[in-house]
Amino acid sequence: MLRIDYSDRHVFVAGGTSGINLAVAKAFAGAGARVSVISRDEGKVQRAVDMLRAVGGKAQGLAVDVRDSAGLASAASALAGLQGPFDVVYSGAAGNFLCAADSLSPNGFRTVVDIDLNGSFNVMHAVFPHVRKPGASLIHVTAPQSSVPMRFQVHAAAAKAGVDQMTRVLALEWGAFGIRVNAISPGPIENTEGFSRLMAPDEAARDFALSQVPLRRFGRTEDIAELALFLGSEHASYISGAIIPCDGGGSLESVKPALEAAGHRSLHR
Repeated sequence: MLRIDYSDRHVFVAGGTSGINLAVAKAFAGAGARVSVISRDEGKVQRAVDMLRAVGGKAQGLAVDVRDSAGLASAASALAGLQGPFDVVYSGAAGNFLCAADSLSPNGFRTVVDIDLNGSFNVMHAVFPHVRKPGASLIHVTAPQSSVPMRFQVHAAAAKAGVDQMTRVLALEWGAFGIRVNAISPGPIENTEGFSRLMAPDEAARDFALSQVPLRRFGRTEDIAELALFLGSEHASYISGAIIPCDGGGSLESVKPALEAAGHRSLHR
């Protein structure tokens, strides 16, 4: 794990109670940060806070839905009051499922856009009054389908394309405050719910997905956590407005057919 000292810094992680986002929160806690997590489920929030404290972090958490802009604003204010201004904000809450466009309901499309795109904006809007100026690093989580069209992903592709462009616009506008804004685009990350549902619902899909990654291995949650640690640090002090793939080279040619193959199998059995 990348060793960067985050002592005396406050890191806010949206969706930080499971999967990649929890790994990111743990990495910052292990590096000495004060960590605040939010998620919809109060029980998951408490378990995450206990886990973060166990690895040495000073942790707090609140149950709030990223779709609730007023609730988010209240939570951000409360957490900043408890642990100080935010030095790093990692916005990772997301929702996705495989569905052909002609079978996708307007409500299904709206739900993913509400979580992924509107939720990302709500997080950034809520934390802005409480981030350190200058010096804060804000990190979105996007996905390869934001720039690579993929079957069965019209909802997620539209939402994540919006996240990418929002990242660039916020970097333009908030750079004047000394705030950096970037996005991480994870590839197939093993041992996560999204991986098992979207990339590898069966062994054949898993084998095919692996064959499409140039580095010939799936990602680990630690790969994303280490990139987040770097982006939040002074080592990345001149990086802003970047959409950074962390996918073993998969976005060069391969994540698209791997995800499409998984979707084809699951939708046409």
